[in-house]
Amino acid sequence: MAERMRMSFEELGPTFVKLGQVLATRPDLVPEEYVAEFEKLHDRVQPLPFSVVEEVLKEEFGNTLYQKFASIDPEPLGSASIAQVHRARLATGEDVVIKVQRPGIILTINDDLNVLYLLADLLATYIPETRPFNPTGIVNEYFKTLELETNFVVEANNIRRFQENFAKDATIKIPKVYFDLTTERVLTMEALPGVPLSQETSLAQGGSDAKEVIRRGLGAYLKMVFHDGLFHGDLHAGNFFVLPDNHIGLIDFGVVGRLNTRTQTAIANMLLALSKEDYDRLAFEYVDLAPFSDKVNSDLFAKELRELIAPYYGLTLKNVNLGKILMRSSGIAARHHIQVPTELMMFFKSIVSIEGIGRKIDKDFDFLTYSLQFAGELAKTQYGPERVMNDLTQVARESRAFIHALPRQLNFFFRKINSPDHAFKIKVAEIKELKRSVEVSFNLLFLGVIISALILSSSYIFVHDTTNHVWGIPTASFVGYILAVILGLIAFVNYIRKP
Repeated sequence: MAERMRMSFEELGPTFVKLGQVLATRPDLVPEEYVAEFEKLHDRVQPLPFSVVEEVLKEEFGNTLYQKFASIDPEPLGSASIAQVHRARLATGEDVVIKVQRPGIILTINDDLNVLYLLADLLATYIPETRPFNPTGIVNEYFKTLELETNFVVEANNIRRFQENFAKDATIKIPKVYFDLTTERVLTMEALPGVPLSQETSLAQGGSDAKEVIRRGLGAYLKMVFHDGLFHGDLHAGNFFVLPDNHIGLIDFGVVGRLNTRTQTAIANMLLALSKEDYDRLAFEYVDLAPFSDKVNSDLFAKELRELIAPYYGLTLKNVNLGKILMRSSGIAARHHIQVPTELMMFFKSIVSIEGIGRKIDKDFDFLTYSLQFAGELAKTQYGPERVMNDLTQVARESRAFIHALPRQLNFFFRKINSPDHAFKIKVAEIKELKRSVEVSFNLLFLGVIISALILSSSYIFVHDTTNHVWGIPTASFVGYILAVILGLIAFVNYIRKP
């Protein structure tokens, strides 16, 4: 069934392929066999003829296209379901890469999303077991992701922010964006001089040191997570360039993850808990990040996390994939009614990609040990003078606002309760259902009293009345018994329909 589902997604086109890829990163929502199949989905499609690409460019830049670009290579560097990439040279002489959106892809995606919303609504309506997973919410989340991924102005702004974050690090190269040559359908950026790690020759360049490359790459990634709160959401080997002098280049910023301070702290605590085999702490971090639920058994959740992770403790990338273990742990969390935040799932998925890069370079590299250095630094900064001062300033600001508003609120409260028309309102959850149950119970009791009275009176008449018989029963008794039977049937029907 899982394999047939994956093949169906491939036949249905780009929207469903991308949906499958998203579901492959959500073991908290779909079974493991489906995750394994959806991981096989590849976003590779037949390249568009250059004439079609050129037509899109002319629609965006008009007759000035070849005044802006001296040349455009008709052979694509890559072709995916949403866009196609070509090398080009500007009229000013710079080598660039142009990312061009496929014509009509937005209409195709919108049509497919309408189908997905319909399917999600049918699932939630007719299959109650799917409601805890919120099918419509999943489609909403997917829609937002696609909306951002198909707007290249948003991606250009993401690149700008990453450039600012790494402005002081000369070893990390983020391509320059040409905003005057960028629209929602076309993204023009600097061509990096290196070789993507997906090519075997990437580490064969003169002076390349594999361990230095992975050290810098992981350092950049962990800086994104623990310092910037903005990280690359799809950092696989094809988006990771090895440049001369062991410098690193990163591309493709359509999907990024954003972490607030609370989530950064939780991730750091999770990694520290893993390093110390503190599964109670790990379980607490999951529970603390998720929306409140009174159905969570933290002790049982911690026990299942221990059973999942403990056998792999101390092993290196050669033997275990930490990202996949963490993603499996999110599946356990879902079974315990813990709703894992989307940004945390994206972080887990990004670890899978990072470990894939690490495995290509150094099979024994220990991601957890390396990342703990950054987690420890984050923990230190939480109690540093600058952080403490910021927290105190925030507390003082909120306290000032509270103290300023308190007299006015107290005055309003006392005026309200001293009003002669004031009455306290008490709202009880499910009070309507309780009221309905009480009403039905009293109706049944009333019918029971009437039926008992009819049976008793009819039986008394049956004993003492010797006139006007129907089938050997006095007429009045016969009528009374019939009415008792009818009311009994009504009472029975009301009883089985009682909520």
